[in-house]
Amino acid sequence: MEQLPLVILLLYALYEGLIHAFEADHILAVTTIVSQRTRLLPAIKDGIFWGLGHTSTIFLVGIIMMVFKVHIPDGTFSYFEATVGLMLIIVASYRLFLFLRDEQTSISFHKHKHEHAGENKHLHTHIHLKGQNLHKASYGIGIVHGLAGSGTLVVLIMTQIESVANSVLYLVIFGLGSIVGMTCIAGIFSVPFSKKLIGAKMLRTILVIVSSGLCFVYGCYVIYENLVG
Repeated sequence: MEQLPLVILLLYALYEGLIHAFEADHILAVTTIVSQRTRLLPAIKDGIFWGLGHTSTIFLVGIIMMVFKVHIPDGTFSYFEATVGLMLIIVASYRLFLFLRDEQTSISFHKHKHEHAGENKHLHTHIHLKGQNLHKASYGIGIVHGLAGSGTLVVLIMTQIESVANSVLYLVIFGLGSIVGMTCIAGIFSVPFSKKLIGAKMLRTILVIVSSGLCFVYGCYVIYENLVG
């Protein structure tokens, strides 16, 4: 197969990384995570950590296969794909569990009195959002996602680029593209769950149930396709 110029391959790596982030399983997993956020910045950080985890796995698999010349059987990656499906089911189930326990955003409402200078005491209602550190979970989910399809990607690179150094560079740029893409996804899909919608309980309920339900169903589909179909 005729090899393409390195610059074109690297630009293609960036493009593929961006597009790769918009695959259905990635969107569903991250949407389920950021549905617990009420602010844009933490959701974006979740996307960044997901991308870092995803890139870490692909980079590790690439190093093992390209540098140490280790062959990973194609059938192994079907089990990796199935693992992604199982992870989607677990993430969706846990998200619904938290939501049904009214812990989805750790929102607490309470009233207390304030006394301002020159004024009488009066009652205030406050909404307190207890922070949840989901970054580690996002990173871990990204790691599992990186297993799926990483072997195919590395083999493709090896057929197009002879130099190991350039192959590793390709993986790095691909990873950067996926990080950027997932950051955008996390930011976009966190908007419906923003603080402005906290009061719209019915709408939030529908959004959480739909996103978690789709994540669960797609996880079952992925397992079936890779282990049964």
